[in-house]
This record gives sequence, structure tokens and C-alpha cells, in this order.
Amino acid sequence: MTQTQLNNVPYALRRERFQNGSLKIEQRKKGPNVWVFRWREDFGNGQTVRRKKIVGTTDQLRNKSAAEKAILAFKVDLNATNGALPTVMTLAEVVEHFKLVELHAGNRTARTRETYVSYLDRYILPKWGESRLSDVKTVQVERWLGSLEGAPATKSKIRAVMSMVFRHAMRYEFTNVNPIALVRQSSKRVSEPEILEVSEVRDLLQELKGQPEPGYTLVFTAVVTGLRRGELFGLRWSDIDFVKRRINVTRSLVNGVIGEPKTSYSRRPIPLSDELADVLLAWKSVTAYTADGDWVFASPHSFGQQPYWPDSMLYKRIRPAARAAGITKELGWHSFRRTTASLLLSSGASIRTTQEILRHASPTMTLGTYAQSVPAERLAAQQGIATLL
Repeated sequence: MTQTQLNNVPYALRRERFQNGSLKIEQRKKGPNVWVFRWREDFGNGQTVRRKKIVGTTDQLRNKSAAEKAILAFKVDLNATNGALPTVMTLAEVVEHFKLVELHAGNRTARTRETYVSYLDRYILPKWGESRLSDVKTVQVERWLGSLEGAPATKSKIRAVMSMVFRHAMRYEFTNVNPIALVRQSSKRVSEPEILEVSEVRDLLQELKGQPEPGYTLVFTAVVTGLRRGELFGLRWSDIDFVKRRINVTRSLVNGVIGEPKTSYSRRPIPLSDELADVLLAWKSVTAYTADGDWVFASPHSFGQQPYWPDSMLYKRIRPAARAAGITKELGWHSFRRTTASLLLSSGASIRTTQEILRHASPTMTLGTYAQSVPAERLAAQQGIATLL
């Protein structure tokens, strides 16, 4: 039966045709033995041809379990082409295909791929991996999400990733429904994210000034530019144009992996103020790595081959400095980006200007997600009303 004919057959009447094939070790005269996957290719006219594919060497895949995992996404793709019954597939099989086709072959950034894989491996697969697609029900998923610990925003992201997997399954005709589409899950924050007031930024910078660089330069650059963590640590000296006074955002570095910036808007250059230029030039005068191709925040521990590790810098330098400065807020690299948005608006910058400096696709993201008013600004606004009365 051809794929077109199969599509016209009701799901309940379709024959289970999912090919598991065979996976065996093949001896080689030279070099290590290899794992070989064998299957039959159906041409739809009663004729079949035996095929085989080398999965990897026994050095790379030391047991059958590892070899089966390596061939899983290929088996899913093969059976989709041959018109296998979608409802016999497990979510784990679809996830492997999703990772291969959507994540690794797509245009998502390394950080985005890492986030998706984290949600899949940590939450979704342990609970639903062995479930058939047809056994995943809306209300069950909704109750499961409600039982999880964590913030509503995290649960909402888990739901979004799971729904993305099912949309992928529908696109490849592994299933004809997405039960996650009707799952209700709020993303409302339990508490507002932390931002720093001007006085707190000054105190933190003052504390860092008395410590070894580049802690001071990193925080100053992060707050003034609003760069994302991967963009900040992914800067090379060639990206900073001291003549035209701008910083070109050309890459994002996540866990040592170089990738594209998050969106097309993220690639837009940002201005380089005189004060920021002076801070960066002061750092350039003391660092050992100043060539155009060198990382701006190159780590001497890796002999300049890699920048400082963001989490290490945060936990060992910046958070201790914040505590020493009397700042009790739990800071992360994204705290500085949120601080940039809030301080820009409170200092009188227009919404459009703030949006372009942060390189957001829309002002909704700038206002609704990032920017907050600082306490002094709220007090002044209230005082203005009181004065009128």
C-alpha cells in the first residue's frame, strides 16, 4: 500500500507496519567491528529490497543499547516514509526524531537547543517517554504539570516543548492530534524578577573595582549594553568598533559552543558610548589577549582559547561582590539585561529606543517581560499625584 492509499484508510483500520529491522555487529578485516542496521524497503508493488546502514563502530557504541539509541531517529524516519502506523510509536521515538530533524538540523541557537533538550530529558521523557502517542491525554498532562514543583513559567515552557514535539509528529504524520493544544497551564510569575537600582549598580561596581578584572568590566558592559550572556562572552575585539562607536553582535557563545545570535533582530549593532569605550580600552591595556580574533574576556586558564566561564565568574566573583556591597538580591546574568531595560525607560529613553538597544522584535517583549519601574520612580509618580491634590 502506498503512502497516499494509507492516508485514506481510517486510523483504526491501519495495519501495524512499524519496522524494527535488525541490529547486529559485523566483523571487519581492518579496523574495529561495526554495528549494522538492516531493513526491507517496500516499493508498494509487492517488491522489497533489503537495505543496510552502518550505525557506528563498536568503539563508538560499546553495547547494543547505545547502538539502538543511535539508530532510533533513522528508524522513525524510515517508517514514516513507509507509512507505518503512527499510533504504535512511543513519545521517546518521536523525541529522537524531533532532536535530529528540528533541533540539530534547524537554525535554533545552541542555547535554545540546550534548553529544549533539558526540558525533554529532565521532565518529559522520564514521565511520558514509554507512552504511545495515542495514550497521552490532555487532562492527564494537565494534572501532571500541576503536580510538578517549580514556577508556573517553567511548567508553561515544559508544556510548550511537549506541544512542539506533537506538532512535529503531526507534520510527519505520526499522529493526527495534538493533545497538548488543550492543556491549560498559566505562565504567570509568582514574583517579579530581580533588577538593580542605580545606587546598587554603583555599589556593585565600586566593590568590583577593588578586585581583579574583568569582573568590573563585565558588569559595566552588561548593564550599559543589555547584551545577553552568550553575546557578552562571545565578543571578540574585532566586534568592537572604537572609531564608529558601535558593537557588532555576530555570535553567541553557549557552553563553549559558538552559534548564531538568538534572532535576526539580535544581530543589529548597538552603540558604544564614550564611557563604555574607555572601560573596554582600559581592560584591553591589561589583558594579554588583544588581537582582533581574541575573545574580549579571554581566560588565561585556557591560554586565551576560551572566554571566562560565565557561571564561574558569576558565582566566584560577582555574587560575592554583591553580598559584600550589601545587595541581597539573587543576581544572574539576565538580571543585568533586565536592569538595562528598566533603567533606560526610567531615565527617559523612549520605548522604541529601549527596544532597539535590547534588540527585541517587538515593544511588547520590552515592556511586558523586561522593563520594571524602580521604587524611586514609583514614589516620585505617587508624589506627583499627591502634590496635585
